[in-house]
Amino acid sequence: MKMLVTGGGGFLGKAIVKLLVERGDAVRSFSRSEHPALAALGVEHYRGELGDAAAVTRAAEGCDAVFHVAAKAGVWGPYEEFYRANVLGTRHVVAACRRHGIRRLIYTSSPSVVFDGRDMEGVDESVPYPHHFEAFYPQTKAEAEQLVRQANDEHLATVALRPHLIWGPEDNHLVPRILERGARGALRRLGKRECLVDTIYIDNAALAHLQAADHLAVGSPVSGKAYFLAQGEPLPLWEVVNRILGAGGLPPVTRTISPELAYRIGAVLEKVYSLLRLPGEPRMTRFVARELSTSHWFDLGAARRDFGYQAVVSFDEGIERLRQWLSATHPS
Repeated sequence: MKMLVTGGGGFLGKAIVKLLVERGDAVRSFSRSEHPALAALGVEHYRGELGDAAAVTRAAEGCDAVFHVAAKAGVWGPYEEFYRANVLGTRHVVAACRRHGIRRLIYTSSPSVVFDGRDMEGVDESVPYPHHFEAFYPQTKAEAEQLVRQANDEHLATVALRPHLIWGPEDNHLVPRILERGARGALRRLGKRECLVDTIYIDNAALAHLQAADHLAVGSPVSGKAYFLAQGEPLPLWEVVNRILGAGGLPPVTRTISPELAYRIGAVLEKVYSLLRLPGEPRMTRFVARELSTSHWFDLGAARRDFGYQAVVSFDEGIERLRQWLSATHPS
């Protein structure tokens, strides 16, 4: 099979590419820049942006399935940038599938598309989309997910996967942010309540994408649906953070501020950054304050039932792999 992976050079995209290559699929990557590591695997590369319909259409030609992994992530930035990459880009991917008669589309979504600022404890996929979002990323990802699910029909089978907080070796987002802020002593626990979160190790997230793709077909139980993905090991949030800090040789977070204060600080910083057009992102936002003071764990029964999902790497094993990778790539 010939597979297109949008964002094939990214953290999750590259992990999916490697698994596809290992099992013998021909793989094409679509991203904004070249990635020598993918070329070394024999991966064909098309360069372009998701907002460019012609570029997306060219990349999809001749493919049997599309893994749409690329997106603009983050908690801060102009709405137009999130919309162009996440919504408009997804429309272009769906249109390219239809133009070339591609029958399967696997979309990488996020649990944040249904986060309404309150605890999510053991929720399943029946939880509705919220009426209000406090960040452009979940807002545009929710719109894109709905586009993908609505595109499912007798010609194109689609599925949306919602992996939660992907981490592991080669992570270029979550782990570096935790380690950088931990090294500066800039991390604070939000409140004293033990909020449980269920993250997902990179190998488990990538394998789940292949499992869903292999079970996806027009009219199959998987088509048109969304699925939560996680370890199946809910842990206290700050235990997760401290274990990642420990893997990087850093001390645990001990200082605390109240969730209410963090939310107010986030609101003020958002206004300041917007009015003054400051570069970078605020140290705290309203969305992050809500995320860090609520529980996030899910009923994984649907993914287990419909395409056999099961975490093959435990949280403890993943932390050890992360520690070894950090020791090898970031020696003290």
